[in-house]
Amino acid sequence: MSAAPGLFRPPAPQNEPVKDYAPGSPEREELRVRLEQMRSDQIEIPLVIGGKEIRSGETFEAVMPHDRKHVLATVHKGSATHVDQAIEAAAEAWEDWHRTPWEERAAVFLRAADLLSGPWRATLNAATMLGQSKTVHQAEIDAACELTDFFRFNVEFMLRIYAEQPRSSAGVWNRMEYRPLEGFVFAVTPFNFTAIGGNLPGSAALMGNTVVWKPASTAAYSAHFLMKLFEEAGLPPGVINLVYGSGAEIGDPALASPHLAGVHFTGSTPVFQSMWKTIGANIANYRNYPRIVGETGGKDFIVAHPSADAEAVATAIVRGSFEYQGQKCSAASRIFAPANLWPEIRDRVVEDVATIRVGDVADFGNFMGAVIDAGSFRTQKEAIEEAKAADKVNVLVGGGYDDSDGWFVEPTVLETTDPDFRTMKEELFGPVVTAYVYPESKYDETLELVDKGAPYGLTGAVFAREREALEIADEKLRYAAGNFYVNDKPTGAVVGQQPFGGARASGTNDKAGSMWNLIRWVSPRTIKETFVPATDYRYPFMTPEDGRGAL
Repeated sequence: MSAAPGLFRPPAPQNEPVKDYAPGSPEREELRVRLEQMRSDQIEIPLVIGGKEIRSGETFEAVMPHDRKHVLATVHKGSATHVDQAIEAAAEAWEDWHRTPWEERAAVFLRAADLLSGPWRATLNAATMLGQSKTVHQAEIDAACELTDFFRFNVEFMLRIYAEQPRSSAGVWNRMEYRPLEGFVFAVTPFNFTAIGGNLPGSAALMGNTVVWKPASTAAYSAHFLMKLFEEAGLPPGVINLVYGSGAEIGDPALASPHLAGVHFTGSTPVFQSMWKTIGANIANYRNYPRIVGETGGKDFIVAHPSADAEAVATAIVRGSFEYQGQKCSAASRIFAPANLWPEIRDRVVEDVATIRVGDVADFGNFMGAVIDAGSFRTQKEAIEEAKAADKVNVLVGGGYDDSDGWFVEPTVLETTDPDFRTMKEELFGPVVTAYVYPESKYDETLELVDKGAPYGLTGAVFAREREALEIADEKLRYAAGNFYVNDKPTGAVVGQQPFGGARASGTNDKAGSMWNLIRWVSPRTIKETFVPATDYRYPFMTPEDGRGAL
C-alpha cells in the first residue's frame, strides 16, 4: 500500500473516563447482562495463526478463580509445531505490514480504542472479571480505560518518535527512517492486567512489527476476546498470532528461532532471567541482536515520615495493598512506619480491613475477589502460616484462607520487628502486607533499609508533611523505584501521565505508556541525500600555492 499525500494528524489522545457503575446507571445494567451471558456460555478457545483458528485437540480449562469449579472455556494448547507455524505466518504478514503507511497502522488501533471504549467495553470488562477475578472498578480501569489509553496514546508516541529528525547542512537532506524490526517480536503477557495483554503485542504491531503472542494461561479467556477485538478493528491476518500453552512449550521454540527480533515481556523475575540466559546462549544464531524488554517483579514500599498524615497513610496501605488482591506489580507489600504514628495507622488499617468484603466479583459490594490460581493460594497460605509461627511477627488482621469454592485469601496485615523477615524481602503477589515500625528518630537509616532490603526497584511511596523529609527520601530512594509516589499509594499509573516501569530486578525500565517503550520496536536508518554531488575527487587544499594547476 502506497502512502497517501498529506501530513495527517490523528485525533489528540485523551485519557478514557472511568465509569462508576453506580446503581441505576446504564453501564451497570449492560455489564450485569453481559456477565450473566458469558458466565452461562462455556466456549471453545482456539489458537489464532495467520488469521485462522487452529484447534490442537490438547486442551486445558479456563475457570473462574472465585468459583473454581465453574469452567468458562476449553482452551486449545499449542506445541512447538504451532509456534513454528506462527513464526512463518508472522514472516509472511511482515512483508506487507512493515511497508504499510503509519496512518493505516494507526487507524487499526484507533478503531480498536473506539470499539473498546464503546460496544466492546462490557465484554472485555466481563471477561476480566470472570476469568481474572477483578472487581468491576478494577476491570474498568484496566481492561477498558488503560487499554483504550494505550491504543490512543501510542499513536501520539509513535509520531513523536518519527518527528525526531537530524539537522541538514547546505546542499544535503538528512533523514531518519524508523524501520520495524527484522523478524518477529515474541510477546509474553501476564494474568493480572488485560491492558498489558493487549498492549505488549499491540505496541510492537503498531510500529510495523509482526508478533507471536503467548498470554498467561490464566488469562486465556480475556486474551481470546482481545484477539477478536483486534480482528474487528481490521488488523490483517498474521500480524498478531495467538498461541496458548506453557512457558517452556511455547517459549523454547520461539527463543530458538533465528528470526527472533525482540521479546516484550511482563511476568516474574525468574522467568525473565531464564529467557535472557537462553537468548544469550543462542546469540550467535540470531539474524539480529534481539531487543529484550521486560517488566517483572516488585517488593513495593510505603514509607511514612513522623510528620505524615496517619489517615492518608492508612488509606494508602489498604488500597495499595489489597486492590485486586495485591496482584498488581505495583502493590504495596512492605510498610515502614514511625513509632509515633504507628498506633493510629495500625488501628485505622485494622478497622478498615475488617470491613473489606471478599467474594464473587459479580457482587458489586465486594472489594476483593480470589487470587488467580491454586499456586498463588498456596504461596499466600505458606507465608501466612510462617508468619503465625514466627516469634518476631504478629498477625494484626486477616490471616484466613479458604479454597473450598474459590481461591480466597483474606486481606492480611503482618507486623514484624525483623526487617529481614521473608515477607519483607520476597515477592508474594497476593493480599499480604508486612509492616516494620522504626524509631521516629531513625528516618534516614530506615530509608537505607528500604533501598537495600529487597532486590527490586519498581514502585514506592513516601508520606510526609515536611518538605525536607520528602527531599531526603527522593535522594536516598532515587534507584529504589522507577515509579515514585509522594503522598499517594504506589499503584494506579495512568498512560500518558505516569509512564510505568522499574529497574534492578524489576525489569528493563522501558516505560510502558511512553515513547521510550515504542522506540525499542524500531531500528533507525539514517539517510543522507546530496542534491549536487561532487564531480572531482580533489579538495581545495591540494591546489598549489602558485595556482598553476593541481598536483
